[in-house]
Amino acid sequence: MAPARRPGPVRTCVGCRERTVKTALLRVVADGDRLVPDPAGRLPGRGASVHPDPRCVDLAEKRRAFPRALRLAGPLDLSAVRSAVAELHKPPGSAPTESSKR
Repeated sequence: MAPARRPGPVRTCVGCRERTVKTALLRVVADGDRLVPDPAGRLPGRGASVHPDPRCVDLAEKRRAFPRALRLAGPLDLSAVRSAVAELHKPPGSAPTESSKR
């Protein structure tokens, strides 16, 4: 009997520390002292993965997991990541925000 295989690469969420398939997580990379979401996974540099859930982003910030995972010193600005996660968690049919109108 062949061993069971997962569908694709597996990553660990830096917030809740749960291992899951890469496609279920949001990749973030550092751009100076701020984090930027990289949903396509194409931006250069070291990345960290987090569930696209505000609770996981909050937990990762509380644990100081982003600087550690990205091997950076100091606090990072998470505003762009929080905005991206909020957009993903918007109920269907809700009014668009200013940032999504661009």
